[in-house]
Amino acid sequence: MSRPQVIDDEEHERVHDRVAAIDVAKDTGMVCTRTPHPSRPGARRSTVWTVKARMGTIGKLGRQLKRDGIEIVTLESTSDYWRIWFFVLETCGLAVQLVNAAQARNLPGRPKTDKLDAQWLARLTEMGLLRASFVPPKAIRDLRDYTRMRIRLVQERTRFSAISTGSAAPQSAKSNSPS
Repeated sequence: MSRPQVIDDEEHERVHDRVAAIDVAKDTGMVCTRTPHPSRPGARRSTVWTVKARMGTIGKLGRQLKRDGIEIVTLESTSDYWRIWFFVLETCGLAVQLVNAAQARNLPGRPKTDKLDAQWLARLTEMGLLRASFVPPKAIRDLRDYTRMRIRLVQERTRFSAISTGSAAPQSAKSNSPS
């Protein structure tokens, strides 16, 4: 019988070389980047820090990630808090993906703290194991914003018209039944 051969397949598992993951909370995001180690070939380095959820600080983060050559940024959020992160980082020219928190949690070995969670997300991102949630392209988001704005303007016009004519309800809400 021949001796077993040990094969290090870490290189084959990695899909992205330079990644970032952000575990988004209401007021902050725990950021983790995974990049090649500068002095040890084949080794990886994780850097973890907290960033406030403010447009200026997220923009600064986006510029830093772009300078660092980050290929893809993964966001995990259980609420609507991801929006500012997604839109600002996308504006900085980064490839951003939103992932369902339940998807990352369903994988075995998931840690339980924000710091470890961000590291876990970064590792899953570099291996390409996370499926991005659908976020409409910017043109569609802009069209939806304009449509919502028009609906609000029409509602306000109707409300103002009802107030200025002295009627209790807008014309469209009155009954068409004969008196």
